[in-house]
Amino acid sequence: MSTAQEPYNDEKKRVDVKDEINQDASVGEYTDFTPEEERRVLWKLDLFMIPTMGLCYMLQYMDKLALSQAVLLNLRKDLHLVGNQYAWCSAVFYFGYLAWSWPTSYLIVRLPLGKYLAATVFLWGGVLMCHAACHNYAGMATVRFFLGVGEAAVAPGFGIITGMFYKREEQPSRQAAWFVGNCVANIIGGLVAWGIGHSPSALQSWRVLFLVLGGITSGYGIILAFILPDSPAKAIFLTESERRIAVQRTLKNRTGAVEATEIFQWSQVADAVKDPQAWCLVFYTFCVNLANGGLTSFSAIIITGFGYSQFKSLLLQMPIGLSQLVFLIITATICTYIPSSRIMAMMLNVTVAVIGIVLIYTLDDIHKVVKLVGLAFVSAFAANIPLSLSIVTSNVAGSTKRSTISVAMFAAYCVGNIVGPQFFYASQEPVYSSGIEASLCGLALGVFFLGCLWVYYTWENKRRDRRTGVVSESHDVHDLMEEQNNKTDKEISSFRYTR
Repeated sequence: MSTAQEPYNDEKKRVDVKDEINQDASVGEYTDFTPEEERRVLWKLDLFMIPTMGLCYMLQYMDKLALSQAVLLNLRKDLHLVGNQYAWCSAVFYFGYLAWSWPTSYLIVRLPLGKYLAATVFLWGGVLMCHAACHNYAGMATVRFFLGVGEAAVAPGFGIITGMFYKREEQPSRQAAWFVGNCVANIIGGLVAWGIGHSPSALQSWRVLFLVLGGITSGYGIILAFILPDSPAKAIFLTESERRIAVQRTLKNRTGAVEATEIFQWSQVADAVKDPQAWCLVFYTFCVNLANGGLTSFSAIIITGFGYSQFKSLLLQMPIGLSQLVFLIITATICTYIPSSRIMAMMLNVTVAVIGIVLIYTLDDIHKVVKLVGLAFVSAFAANIPLSLSIVTSNVAGSTKRSTISVAMFAAYCVGNIVGPQFFYASQEPVYSSGIEASLCGLALGVFFLGCLWVYYTWENKRRDRRTGVVSESHDVHDLMEEQNNKTDKEISSFRYTR
């Protein structure tokens, strides 16, 4: 028997919804709002939240990319790094990232989210400045570990913030918007390193690079402490009535993302462990980051292997960021205007990256321009990061379950980035044929696991439709209360997965 939900359209049911919502202090009094009022709130959210998160993400990636750039500024020679020590300096960053991923999933749920993220930004900026004080491999490995600890909270935290402030259909474009900071970092990071490398200084250029970037990051962390809201109900740039609208407009997400400071629920951790979508996302993330770990750390060296000078290689990293930006805009546009297209768009990006790897692997050195284009194509898969985050915020209900899966994905991200550089043997510099082969296999497997995720979502939605009927966009009282009571997507019968 069909039990499909019917839209509420009578005054009694509307009053009941108001009463139920009014009981939740985080939501506040029920507010009737017009489309014009909602558009004004959305415009203010975009104007404030997107640049705030985008600039932070740009600084994060510039700080992460600084090690690769410092190699061309003689870091390996000054620190006497030999063999695979540089690869381990890159990998140990992700050990720190991994070590702090589970604690940060707990702290994101229990602490005021905006303040917690601001504190981590401030601390990682300080750690980056400590890079300038290193004189050997042990010192560099130590500070890289703690830099990973500092940066572990930002991406999952921003994913949760996006889920709290935006509707499901708005999330792909907004995740992509703040991820533009990653592309900008690729574009201007090489230029900044090139400028510092040519500037007169008593210190080695790579030390100055870490000091400058770290100081800017810590300063921005202080700013975030005052301006980054913990939830829509605490957004300082909105009026009281606009805050209520901001909260209530996202109720239809059915993910319960009204407030980040929910009680940590172990039952939701168990739900996450048993969820097939979680494993598909984790395996996908691990596989594609086999390529990310090696190519991010060794891209500058690979470019010199194409036949370019060291300083020119710094500047030639800029097309990589531009390519990433182009594919980010293309896929975000597709996902915004074509329903159920996120996973297909992600598969497109990874396939483009596979083509890029094939160009690098098969062409001779005389085709160095085409190989550089191939390296730019490889960066297309990185445009999937905001899309994969939007899948979590859209398809995982329950604050603890959502933070658990987010952290599991970033744990897989870390492991992939740790394993990937180990295939880039020092004896193969600057060609790194084994590393290129491992990257190709990882990207191909990434396409496979995305296909598995698409099949699972399709099957599960059809199964739920058969059991409860096709669900409308409207909500009854029972739906709203399930969402506000922090139920998971498995527990909400009206929940449907977006693809």
